Amino acid sequence: QVQLVESGGGLVQVGGSLKLSCAASGRTFSRSVMGWFRQAPGKEREFVAAIGWSASNTAYADSVKGRFTISRDNAKNTVYLQMNNLKPEDTAVYYCNAGSTYINFVGDYWGQGTQVTVSS
Repeated sequence: QVQLVESGGGLVQVGGSLKLSCAASGRTFSRSVMGWFRQAPGKEREFVAAIGWSASNTAYADSVKGRFTISRDNAKNTVYLQMNNLKPEDTAVYYCNAGSTYINFVGDYWGQGTQVTVSS
């Protein structure tokens, strides 16, 4: 059974930082795209960042470029999201996604989500 388990969410003040982790089990994603989406209350789920299997291929939403950095450790089957200079509009449930072959496609596997709350 494939599982994606996110961790690292929490409450942080404006301008602060958090690092999210997503550990996968049940299959290896070393040759798949891994990424992050988020969903704020009353809004649709939106793309945040994605990383290709080689880690040299990354993509970011315009709203997080220059503040968030996605990375991965294929040996640990884990993807990370370093979030700096957080803003109140970053408040959302963050979901890990994996399994796509191409960076502009959504994978079949989702985590359960981790809450990020940025207080002003």
